[in-house]
Amino acid sequence: MVMVPKFIILLYIFLSLGLNPSRAQTWIQAALFTHLICAFANINASSYQLSVSSSDDQHFSTFTNTVKQKNPSVTTLLSIGGGSANHSVIVSMVSNSSHRKSFIDSSIKTARLYGFQGLDFSWGSANTSSDMSNMAALFQEWQAAIDSETGQSKLILTAAVPYSQYSESSTYPIDSLRTNLNWLHVNAFDLYMPKWQNFTRAHAALYDPTRNRNTDFGIESWINGGLPANKLVLGLPLYGYAWTLVNPRDNTIGAPASGPAISKSGQISYKDIRNYIQSYGATLVYNATFVVNYCTVGTTWIGFDDVEVVKVKVSFAKERKLLGYFVWQVPYDDNWLLSQTAVDVNGENGTEKKGRLSLIIILIPVIGILILIGALKYYIRRTKNKKKDTEYKAKNSKSKANLMTKAGDFNNNAPNLMDYRFSDIEVATNRFSFENKLGEGGYGPGVLSDGREIAVKKLSKTSTQGFEEFKNEVMLTAKLQHVNLVRVLGFCIEREERMLVYEFMPNKSLDYYLYGVTQGLLYLQEYSRLKIIHRDLKASNILLDEAMKPKISDFGMARIFSKDEVEANTHRIVGTYGYVPPEYVKKGLYSIKSDVYSFGVLLLQIISGQKTACLYGLHENLSLLEFAYELWIQEKGMEFMDPTLDDTNSSCTLLRCMQIALLCVQENANDRPTMLQVSSMLRNETTPMANPKRPAFSKRTNENDELKRSNVKLEICSIDDSTISEVVGR
Repeated sequence: MVMVPKFIILLYIFLSLGLNPSRAQTWIQAALFTHLICAFANINASSYQLSVSSSDDQHFSTFTNTVKQKNPSVTTLLSIGGGSANHSVIVSMVSNSSHRKSFIDSSIKTARLYGFQGLDFSWGSANTSSDMSNMAALFQEWQAAIDSETGQSKLILTAAVPYSQYSESSTYPIDSLRTNLNWLHVNAFDLYMPKWQNFTRAHAALYDPTRNRNTDFGIESWINGGLPANKLVLGLPLYGYAWTLVNPRDNTIGAPASGPAISKSGQISYKDIRNYIQSYGATLVYNATFVVNYCTVGTTWIGFDDVEVVKVKVSFAKERKLLGYFVWQVPYDDNWLLSQTAVDVNGENGTEKKGRLSLIIILIPVIGILILIGALKYYIRRTKNKKKDTEYKAKNSKSKANLMTKAGDFNNNAPNLMDYRFSDIEVATNRFSFENKLGEGGYGPGVLSDGREIAVKKLSKTSTQGFEEFKNEVMLTAKLQHVNLVRVLGFCIEREERMLVYEFMPNKSLDYYLYGVTQGLLYLQEYSRLKIIHRDLKASNILLDEAMKPKISDFGMARIFSKDEVEANTHRIVGTYGYVPPEYVKKGLYSIKSDVYSFGVLLLQIISGQKTACLYGLHENLSLLEFAYELWIQEKGMEFMDPTLDDTNSSCTLLRCMQIALLCVQENANDRPTMLQVSSMLRNETTPMANPKRPAFSKRTNENDELKRSNVKLEICSIDDSTISEVVGR
């Protein structure tokens, strides 16, 4: 019986580098990959058939046979197009049915002729709605032609696509991709380049709290668009980019730059980056916010993916249940370091490592060696099993002792907290069933044996939150008592898990209701004996009880200030994309104005019913904040509002909320109001309000805004009739 690998691993070989198959098969470590992709074949501009030059013909014709001599389990694919392909030729081909047929027939014929087991289509410049509809037709006809073949194993059909389903002016044809392709190669790199941006950037950022141009957003867009996660293969770039810094002292991500460094495009392979670091003794920095490595030598700044990044990205792919990952491209690696790292991560957290690797291991055609290796493995396994029994008993004893110490530490600092057993929480949440899931890592309602309803926050094992941060959240939430803060009941740290047990809020997350959040923030910033900066205020961290009363939750990222402290600095940026203010992202500065910024974003979400991780406007090129501001200065604020919100009693209510929100999300922290001022503006219709400046991270400047606003006359009217709760402890 042939097992299908659960996690496929692909390797691109670019023949224009002079890497021919006869050389490739001698050094490719097949145990690191399940598939090899030979790139690229072109399209003839007149016949629209697959075009293979005479120089490439000898490589293509021998590629599969040569590779399989030592790597028989590896599947080979031929990739067509690529970044240097002629866009106009592809457009002409896909827009005409007879041209498409000519291309499809020749591609299948070429694959069969050269022994490739699949075809990959790489058209990264597709952009218009016409391109997308024609692409859909191409894949439908291509798959139909493959299905019509008889007497041969079915060809694999894949495509390379950008990091996100959204192009500049259209979206990819999800239905056709899902129906007709085996999987997609998601090119989650080249998001930024020194030729395009005059600021240092993470060109393959996994996350980005400032904008939606990142891998996490892109993968989410494909899945939300209707593409199953198990049809996505994540791209890992084995190269980085070098920028020339304007000021060597300003060398963080987002620092001003004047263009590429080292090479014309700034692109530099991982192997060359490693040599560069060793030659100049550069200090390597890992940024957990964007998930990227970078180093600086004088005015040269290089951003790239090193070992730490690859580990996180492969873990990300596994956690999101993607089909696998691919590397572009293998000659850029340094002695297989990144490729081996990825495979290690792929196997280290599961029990299927041997099963997966057995599918792609190099077979040695010498029976005597196989027998010897088998005997040796049996002996080693027996020895290891005996050793493991002893180690397990010792480790188990030590683990129990550590748990008792940690639990005692919690109880000493917060004696009212319950130390829950893992088995009790498992029963309460029905073994953490999908039906009981509340967002990412949350489960509820769970019912304890005493009948109490609970919600459980279960940290992912790949989470960057360490034990100290988990301890911080437990201690902090236990000490804070307020009607608008979620109450923590206890914790569980058994079986290497980290879980928090909360009172259950039956109405789940606050996505379109607001009032009361201001009171919770006021308590944290002004009225509690501690000044607390939450640092992760967002819609999913505001929960509602039976009476729709909002409560702030999740204090894992919170920090305590003394009453006279104004701001603090950190080198580790935490938070959630779309809610993090610019001074925190760029300089690591956080203050009470950080939470004010997050509150402003939250308020804009509430009154619009829209998400932060999407683009808006006529050309779909504006963030939610920019879109709100543009409509506000044009006196079209009501076009921004969620039509389901009741605004009949006071036509100015939502507009006033909009203005308050825009004041909260201004670029300069000093321009933002305090939560005390925000509360006053919400409660008192006569409280004066300034005109907001452009929101943070805007692509445009404040020029001409005053002119656009000159005719705007905002009325002062009542906010609503809701009662604001008093600030009292409970």
